[in-house]
Parts: sequence; structure tokens; C-alpha cells
Amino acid sequence: MASPPAHVTGRIAVVLRALAAFPDRGASTSRIARSAGLARPTVHRLLAALADEGYVDRDHHTGSWYLGPELYLLGEIAAQRYDVTQHARASVHRLAAATGESAFFSARRGDETVCLLREDGDFPIRSFVLYEGARFPLGVVSAGLVVLSMLPDREIDDYLRRVDLTADWGPAHHAGEVRKRIALTRELGYAVNPGLVVEGSWGMAAAVFGRSGEPAWALTLTGVESRFRADRRPELGALLLKEAHALTKVLQVREGDPRVALPGS
Repeated sequence: MASPPAHVTGRIAVVLRALAAFPDRGASTSRIARSAGLARPTVHRLLAALADEGYVDRDHHTGSWYLGPELYLLGEIAAQRYDVTQHARASVHRLAAATGESAFFSARRGDETVCLLREDGDFPIRSFVLYEGARFPLGVVSAGLVVLSMLPDREIDDYLRRVDLTADWGPAHHAGEVRKRIALTRELGYAVNPGLVVEGSWGMAAAVFGRSGEPAWALTLTGVESRFRADRRPELGALLLKEAHALTKVLQVREGDPRVALPGS
């Protein structure tokens, strides 16, 4: 696991990301501190300061913290510049309709992937590992694996040297095991997560690239193991690659618009 940031700005960012993982029920100060890897008094002090500015809100009956209204207002403004989900929605819909599985669109944010869109297909059994707003480190879940796999070797080496995925995700995420999956992902063109986060819950993902060729987003399919048999995976992989290629072209054109800037451009 990466060390918590020393600078106050970095700590604020870590606290807000930790809080964003609990959008419905909120989270206590202690839970946010554990998730952020910071001392509880530090987190409480930061949350109190953020609350004064409207960036977080607190339910005084339960003590739970929530993201605040000021973030919503800022997000509405930022979405005009950075939102790509309107372009990805059609790809996610086609994947869900064609396969019957749950389809997703995720974005890379630093050392993580963040799920931005979800649409369920008509198969009645779901996997709920991914949901809108869910964050995972690169190398974890199929979206994080495919993004990591498509980075230059030097960036992969640096990431795996400084991040210990086994602390939270178990021995299957040891650097050596991750490298094996990276090699397979590069061979296939898409990533496969064979139930490594939740047993029996499989996922597959293809990278969507930015204008400079960096893996900036991912399209994912998830479902139960029986729906991802070896004889079906090539078909699912081909669908993912087709949609990822089409979406890459759309987003690269959008990145070329001088009025628009996207992450990674």
C-alpha cells in the first residue's frame, strides 16, 4: 500500500476519496481514517475544516460524514469540461444488451480506476463487485488490470515497486502474479479477472486510449463464473475490443477539440 501523503493538500484529497467510497450511508471518522491510512485526530480536523466550507456534511444524529453540497456544485461545473460518460453510454448499453452481463465504463485516476457507468443486461444473476463510484487500485479488477497492462514497462515497474497490493487484496496480487496476468493481457488484448476479488465473480475488460496513446479508460463485463467459460471468453473479448476501439476513436476526436480538455490529454 502506498504511504499516506505528508502534505495537507494530499491528505485532504485522500480523505475526500475515502469518503466517496461510502455515498449512501456515509462513514464515521474512524472508518474514514482507516480507509485513508491517516490518524483519526488528523482526519477529524480535516473533516471539520472541510465542513466549514461546505465540502463535507455531517449527520449529527449518527455522526456519519457525507460529501457536501459545495462538491456537487463544483462537480457540475467540472463535468462540462471533463465528462466523457455521454459518449461511453452507448458502448456500455450495447455490451450489456449483446451479452446479458453487467457492463461498465471506468476511468483511470492516478493509481486507481473509478467506475463511472453501469448497465445490467438481462441475465438475472448479477455481480456487485463493481458499482458507480467504486475505486480499485491499478492491477485489481479487470479494468485496473487492463489499464496497468497497457502502460509502458517503466511505469509498471515503478508502480509494482512502490505499491503492495497483497496487503488488501491477498497473495494473488503479489507483484509476480500481477506480472503474469499483465503478460496474458497483452497477449489477448483484454484482461480477465478469474474471481480474484470475490470468488465466483469474473470480469473482463478492454482499454480505451487517449489521444497520446495512454490507457485512460476501460470497458468491462462482469458476471458469475459459469457465464465466463473458456469457450465464451473469446467472444466476449472480441465484443469488448470492438467497442473499446470505437470508443477510443470517438474520445480521441473529442480530445482534439481545442475547446475541450480530458484527463491525460
